[in-house]
Amino acid sequence: MIGKVLGGRYEILEKIGGGGMALVYKAKCRLLNRYVAVKILRSEFTNDEEFVKKFKRESQAAASLSHPNIVSIYDVGMEDDIYYIVMEYIKGQTLKELIKSKGALGIELATNISLQIASALEHAHANHIVHRDIKSHNIMIKDDYTVKVTDFGIARAVSSTTITNTGNIIGSVHYFSPEQARGGYTDEKSDIYSLGVVMYEMVTGRIPFEGETPISVALKHIQEEPKKPRNINSKIPKSLEDIILKAMEKDVNKRYSSVTEIIADLKQSLIMPNGDFVKKNVTADENTKIMEPIRYTDVKEELDRKIKAEEKTKKSKSNKKITVLAILSGLMLAVLVFAGYMFLNSIFNVKVVKVPNIIGYSEEDARKELEALGLVMDVAEERVFNKDVPEGHVVIQDPKPETQNKITNPVRVIISKGPKKVEVPNIVGKNYDEVDIILESYGLEEGEVTQEYSQFPSGVVIRQSITPGLTVDEGTKIDYVISGGPEKFFMTDFTGTNIEEVKNQLIVLDLILGDVSEEYSDEIPAGSVIRQSPKAGTEVSKKSVVNFVISKGPKEPEKKTYLNVNLPKNLDTMKVTIFKIEGDKSSLIYENTHTPADSPLKIEVNGTGEVLFEVYINNSFHDSTIYRF
Repeated sequence: MIGKVLGGRYEILEKIGGGGMALVYKAKCRLLNRYVAVKILRSEFTNDEEFVKKFKRESQAAASLSHPNIVSIYDVGMEDDIYYIVMEYIKGQTLKELIKSKGALGIELATNISLQIASALEHAHANHIVHRDIKSHNIMIKDDYTVKVTDFGIARAVSSTTITNTGNIIGSVHYFSPEQARGGYTDEKSDIYSLGVVMYEMVTGRIPFEGETPISVALKHIQEEPKKPRNINSKIPKSLEDIILKAMEKDVNKRYSSVTEIIADLKQSLIMPNGDFVKKNVTADENTKIMEPIRYTDVKEELDRKIKAEEKTKKSKSNKKITVLAILSGLMLAVLVFAGYMFLNSIFNVKVVKVPNIIGYSEEDARKELEALGLVMDVAEERVFNKDVPEGHVVIQDPKPETQNKITNPVRVIISKGPKKVEVPNIVGKNYDEVDIILESYGLEEGEVTQEYSQFPSGVVIRQSITPGLTVDEGTKIDYVISGGPEKFFMTDFTGTNIEEVKNQLIVLDLILGDVSEEYSDEIPAGSVIRQSPKAGTEVSKKSVVNFVISKGPKEPEKKTYLNVNLPKNLDTMKVTIFKIEGDKSSLIYENTHTPADSPLKIEVNGTGEVLFEVYINNSFHDSTIYRF
């Protein structure tokens, strides 16, 4: 398969994984020049109609989903009996691999990963798609711990007429819900159970049920209770254990009714790790039954019945004695029944009121507000930091506002400790791109950002509004100024300007005089600029270096003279070369072969001013002469 091109564009590069029914390859899309993952149905299943259906179902299910925590599907195809799906290539590792390498994950990391998986499932369930195979092997973790849920290989769209496949057990046995293990009804709550197993595995480092055979593991899911996570890892907060065990309830009616509820409780657990806020769902049989009120007529009928019964069974007694005893018994029964009625009435006829919104109220005002309605306030011992709610005010309440609540049930509240105090970091010298990350890591927010020219590189912070090291409230905004680099302007045209005037202008413009060279010019007066670098109109900044070529004035007309060269007598033949040197310029003016008989040579030369002539014999220096024309 390596090297094969599918669909005329997907070049298979290497195998990167595989599951029970498909192999996964890394490939390159030639059209978009990007890496992709290609899932290919195993060859042994291409003739199996049921497996092909499952494979097609995966593509249809996953392709309809668009979520940052779900692997994107790009393309689906079939070529030469090869069924394939093209999807997003994820660089990272599976959650299973992460747990194997690290063991039990940290609580915050495990909670963060759980929230991302739950968010992906929430989106899928909202689109009537149940994954049915949630396990740590199907969760990809990128290097930045972003989660990607993969392998909707046995997912199936939920409809009103059929929401399960009862013909066979699907999924992976260690993550089965009890209903999957029985091969029965499965829906969104099966995903919730499997998510609970994955969460259990993350915080304990092991799966809840193990066995020698898949059947024995499946039976444990149906019959046995998992060992409590906190008995394995004491660092697990109580609230997180409660969430995991509720998700793993064997009775679907006792589980979370939706992934949305799990998300809410997971977020709450980050605020109240040891809180007791996870509500248990009770089944219909466990609910308290409401009895009909006991009526006075019922008491009278019971009394009459007792009297008649006494008369029939006590024939040996006198009528008067029977009547007295019956009345006494009846009165006692009436008292007991009436007491029972009053007791039951006090239990079942409790006043119900609507819970007000007390979030943001001071503890005292919140208590008064609740007591005015006959409600009791229960304040948690543990307070929490909150940047939006002042210290001493209610930040969380349970039940929520507008909820109907019996006056015998207390309203539980958590009081704010106010904003957390944090230290201001030093961001001067940091690049603009990293400032928001630094501030966020300290619990601070980015304030107003302005820019001004400076000698510092563009984009570097040069000032901040609050001195580093000071302590401020969490969430405080930090204003800062970034450098726009040196101020830019267009280079002046100095052509034709005397070099002394140029020097004065450079000082005004805060520019630096660089190299100055000279050359003759018939157009530009001596001492004035012929050329400059950078050129006029070029955008420059202060402190830029400017180089100039200035005029020496018109070149004098050349004069002619003769150069006499005495040749050595000890050579039969020789090559004679003569160079003319004016300033820093050298030019070859003569080259020929001679014999001693040609000596002395008389060579015509010309020039202006002072000129040096150098003579070389066979490429070795022979003589030099200076002429002043």
